[in-house]
Amino acid sequence: MQQPGRAYSLITTFKRWYRLVGVFLLEAALISLSGVLAPGPMTAVTVGEGTRSPHAGAWIAVGHGIIEIPLMIGVLYGFGAVLNHPTAQAVIGLVGGLFLLFLGINMLRRFGHVRVDPQTSKRSPIMTGIVLSAGNPYFLIWWATVGATLVMKSVGFGIIGFSAFAVLHWLCDFIWCYVLSALSFRGRGILGAAFQRAVFLLSGVALLLFGGKFLADAVRGFFS
Repeated sequence: MQQPGRAYSLITTFKRWYRLVGVFLLEAALISLSGVLAPGPMTAVTVGEGTRSPHAGAWIAVGHGIIEIPLMIGVLYGFGAVLNHPTAQAVIGLVGGLFLLFLGINMLRRFGHVRVDPQTSKRSPIMTGIVLSAGNPYFLIWWATVGATLVMKSVGFGIIGFSAFAVLHWLCDFIWCYVLSALSFRGRGILGAAFQRAVFLLSGVALLLFGGKFLADAVRGFFS
């Protein structure tokens, strides 16, 4: 007579756990999207590279994930404290700022040499995603603060909760970057060289501004 009661208790507990996980993942998705949809260096690069290939955003997201997934694990084991150190943030900002300036200058150079047909790039979009992520101090600070809170909540649901959160968060990045590059590529095909020039100009200027901000913050960090 105890077996049916025990089975019912297990089913009830599982249902309650399943609902709690669902609520947490919904919360995590909304918080993740608030960061993913915010304009930043990766948005500018994805739109610019999207004029070359509709799949550029997907590969940039793969490079982003190569940094982000291990970072989540690192945060779980206390690496977030290192990312919160001012010197670490300054060094990351310095390297990231220089890379963004390089990308911005390169994109502005392409502004004057536009071709309507798809072009190939010597720069790997995966490597671009890796460097953009590793060199963005604000991305790392987000994981040391907001992201760390979500990681700790996900661990409360065990390895399944953490894994589901990690995959869900990265999928938000992947889908958004893919949509951006696909729309950029389609716009290039419909509007031609004028659209491509506008994308290169706006993206290049945005990257220079972001790079300048990263460098200014890094300098302040070194002397604060």
